[in-house]
Amino acid sequence: MSREGEKVTAERIRSWKGRSEGLPALTAYDYPTARFVDEAGVPLILVGDSLGMVVLGYPDTTYVTMEDMLHHVRAAARAQPKALLVADMPIHSYDDEETALRNAERFLEAGAEAVKLEGGREILPQVRALLRRGIPVLGHIGMLPQHIREEGRYRVKGKTEEERGRLLEDAKALAEAGVFALVLELVVPEVAEAITQAVPVPTLGIGSGVGTDGQIRVLHDIVGLFPWFRPKFVRPRAEAGEAIRNGILEWVRAVRERRADV
Repeated sequence: MSREGEKVTAERIRSWKGRSEGLPALTAYDYPTARFVDEAGVPLILVGDSLGMVVLGYPDTTYVTMEDMLHHVRAAARAQPKALLVADMPIHSYDDEETALRNAERFLEAGAEAVKLEGGREILPQVRALLRRGIPVLGHIGMLPQHIREEGRYRVKGKTEEERGRLLEDAKALAEAGVFALVLELVVPEVAEAITQAVPVPTLGIGSGVGTDGQIRVLHDIVGLFPWFRPKFVRPRAEAGEAIRNGILEWVRAVRERRADV
C-alpha cells in the first residue's frame, strides 16, 4: 500500500480481519510525521493523545485538551494521507453522548475520518451515538492511559479470571455495537489472542503479544525519536534522536569554528 493507492476507509480496515498479513498502525502528530508514515504504506494513522508525552512534555495523557488534539489533527490532515486518519478523543471529551457527538464532529471538521475512545461497556452509549451519526469508531480496551490517575501505574490487564472475563465481554460488546477495529493495550498475550479469535473485527495490539490481527505503536518509540523513555515492549527500528543530536552538535561545531558550511 502506498500514497498512490486507494484511500483507506474504516470499512477497509474492518475487512482486514482474517488476513494472513498483519495490520500495521502508527501514530503521527503533524504534517511531516503523517507523510513519513503514509509514504511507508501504513494503512491507519492515529493522531494519539500520546502526543501529550512525546510532543508536549506532559507526564501523561490526562493533560491533553481538545484544542491540543485539534491543532495536531489539522496538521496531520494537511498531509492528505491515503491512510485512514483517526483522532484520539482526549479525556473528558466524551463523558456523555452529547459531548462525544459535539467533539467528534469537531474532529471531522479538522480532517479526521474516525475517532478512538477508551473504555468498554461503560461507554457504549457514546459509541452507539457516534455510529448512529455515521462517525466510525476505533475501540480501545485493556490498559487505559486516560485512567492512569486512578490506576496509579501502567499495568498489564487480564491476569485474573475477573479481568479476563470483563475484557472479553467489553470486546464483544464494542464489536457488536459496530466499532471497525479494537486496540488491546497491555493485555496478557493469551487473553489478547482469545479476544482476537472471539471478535469479528481486527484487533491492534500494543504490548499485548503477537496473537492480534495487527500492531499499533507510537511513532517516536519505534524510530527512537524520544530517547528519554522507551517502553519495555518496544524495539526501536531506528535511532532518530541520536541522529538529530549528532546533527545539532556538528552544526554547533561548524558555527563555533566559523566554517563556511554553516
